[in-house]
Amino acid sequence: MAQTAATQLGAEAIAHPSSGAMGVSLPQPAPALHHLEARDVRTATTDLHEDDLTFPDLPPFPNDVPTAPLLRLSLHRLVEGDEDEVEKLWRACCDLGFFYLDLRGGVSSKRDSFCDDNGDGEINGDGLLQDAEALFRLGAKVFDLPDEEKLRYDFKDQGSYFGYKGLGAGTVDAKGTRDRNEFYNLSKDDHLGISERLPAPPVLQEEANRALLRSYMRRSHAIVSLLLGQLNSRLGLPPTTLQSLHRLRGVSGDQVRWVRSPPQPMDDRKTALGEHTDFGSVTVLFNRLGGLQVLPPHSDQWCFVKPLQGHCVVNLGDAMVKFTAGILRSNIHRVVNPPGAQAELTRMSLVYFCRPEDEVVLKVLEGSDLIDEKRKGRVEFAGEELITAKEWILQRAMGRRTGGDWAKSGGTEGDRISQ
Repeated sequence: MAQTAATQLGAEAIAHPSSGAMGVSLPQPAPALHHLEARDVRTATTDLHEDDLTFPDLPPFPNDVPTAPLLRLSLHRLVEGDEDEVEKLWRACCDLGFFYLDLRGGVSSKRDSFCDDNGDGEINGDGLLQDAEALFRLGAKVFDLPDEEKLRYDFKDQGSYFGYKGLGAGTVDAKGTRDRNEFYNLSKDDHLGISERLPAPPVLQEEANRALLRSYMRRSHAIVSLLLGQLNSRLGLPPTTLQSLHRLRGVSGDQVRWVRSPPQPMDDRKTALGEHTDFGSVTVLFNRLGGLQVLPPHSDQWCFVKPLQGHCVVNLGDAMVKFTAGILRSNIHRVVNPPGAQAELTRMSLVYFCRPEDEVVLKVLEGSDLIDEKRKGRVEFAGEELITAKEWILQRAMGRRTGGDWAKSGGTEGDRISQ
């Protein structure tokens, strides 16, 4: 594959963390997320300006495109159990299912109750930012390998979604339109020694790089565990119900993914990654260029998600909809060419997908009055076909590969997917 001269990777792949995190009240009806002034002086530790949230080594994100109404949450305040912040988390997960998470200064002790009981659950937002910066560089090395080398690690014919997927090896719609990205999936179970090691390019077999991936997986999973615990409480489920379905060392489809989308010709710009909801439970996403779009509820206008320095984007997947009878939201999204001057750069993303353990059945959970009440009004959950997380993820992932069964690739988005 030809490499582009311009790339989004640079010395400042992820912002160096700074202290302080601000709340934000988004204006309606069209929130301007690039205006993120501090509005809560009680929690202000430093003044944040626009320059603190942008990537100075990249062309600016344009201010004349619609942006998505994502709430901006602070990991530090969530760790501290701030009631207002937990309320914002609840609103974000019920209303849109997407939010920004400011990682700077978000640190916990392993003794905290929401940490994973196997000792790998320490929350370190600053450390996660540093891991992400290093992984952007490592991902670039992987994608720079010759195509014939990368294709050795496409395990589609073995019925696996781990490993490499080449440019155009996936579809974006029922017509079979080819995608415009390549990605590489790395198994959590492989890297934590839970399953057998998968074949991989030599650069990914180097122990220093495997250690880096383990660190990123553990730190991402620790944040997911915190979020699941706080949602568990708001739902009124028995203690640790959600966390017990997503144990770090449980056998699951959890994975890290690098995605690379080369710039598209001016006269032929199409969707790089098709409209979809995520397969699993919680997604932690890092990117530096625009291109991610969400379709807000009750709207037909796709809106860009502006990348913010020092933050990740978190969104919920289909499993959370199924577990809660639709109280929590898994929102439809897609990836297009970056907007404005960013359009000429190669776009890369780094993702951690947390999914229920393989044998977990995706069904409405018991033990919550809130969920029980919601289920009464949602007939689609009454006679729903029972399927395990492993089966669900595999049929959806393989249905989006070329030659796959598109009809089986759908999630909880209903009729909002374009055909």
